[in-house]
Amino acid sequence: MTTWRGPFETRETTMAAPKGFDIDAPRWDQSTFMGRLKHFFNITDFRTVMLSDSRLDEAKALVESCRAGSIPPGTAEEQLFYAKKLYDSAFHPDTGDRMNFIGRMSFQVPGGMAITGFMLQFYRTVPAVVFWQWVNQSFNALVNYTNRNAASPITPKQIGVAYVTATSTALATAVGLNLYTKTAPPLVARWVPFAAVAAANCVNIPMMRQQEILNGISVTDEDGNKLGQSRKAAVKGITQVVISRVTMAAPGMIILPIIMQRLEKYRFMQKIKFLHGPLQVMMVGVFLVFMVPAACSLFPQRCSIAVSKLEPELRESIVSQYGDRVRYVYFNKGL
Repeated sequence: MTTWRGPFETRETTMAAPKGFDIDAPRWDQSTFMGRLKHFFNITDFRTVMLSDSRLDEAKALVESCRAGSIPPGTAEEQLFYAKKLYDSAFHPDTGDRMNFIGRMSFQVPGGMAITGFMLQFYRTVPAVVFWQWVNQSFNALVNYTNRNAASPITPKQIGVAYVTATSTALATAVGLNLYTKTAPPLVARWVPFAAVAAANCVNIPMMRQQEILNGISVTDEDGNKLGQSRKAAVKGITQVVISRVTMAAPGMIILPIIMQRLEKYRFMQKIKFLHGPLQVMMVGVFLVFMVPAACSLFPQRCSIAVSKLEPELRESIVSQYGDRVRYVYFNKGL
């Protein structure tokens, strides 16, 4: 049998996938934090955003070929794992569609380090605060939309309302605190960008994923059989995502201002003020390389909720069909 050719194969014919190998099974135990950390270090690797669409499509083709039970002869398990890494980093888990590269979690390090670094550097004037908070919320809106639970579609109008609301929240928080902290210690003023980012995340993510809260998201049993739609599952998943996003930003935006305040007291730092912005960008990057996968690992991607905590109508439906055999339901919480 002939098939496509690409960097993951060596010949034109195919052979059966390795016995017992499941391309969709997590490589590391996702029930533990360390297992999830290894997984997200793998798929948030910022180097993958530099790969061409054709390379990513070849990885997807290999993953789908393996799912179908056939792979190119000579394909090693490491090649399959690498193809799955590219697939997980670039394709949406619900739809299988290739995500825009700015919205991928693997772009969080290069994108986040640039925006966060300049937010921390240019926090003194209102115009600078307004501009960089607007840039950050535009970036966040795209990330939140890209990583939503795609089983719950959102209209362009709802996207617009979510974007405007989150941006307004960030600007109001940042500008208000910026004016309020004029007489406060300098370090307090440096923390204003984090307060604005945290406040906006609490608005941006729920607003961008409002359809999930209003209509619920699909929940399944342990074997993936759909059981219904749950609003409570959506609220739990979105709450965990908000916590993860705030945690992702916290160390860099809280610790780095302390570091910069101390460094700026030295004479050599006072002589190179033009390098303070690029320096903060690089230092934020160091934080994000570790914090992006760590924050994503706080909660399992395949989230669960007890049947007893579901909406009464859904709980009754599950109990009437399955009795006490199904105690937990599962769903994709998004990122």
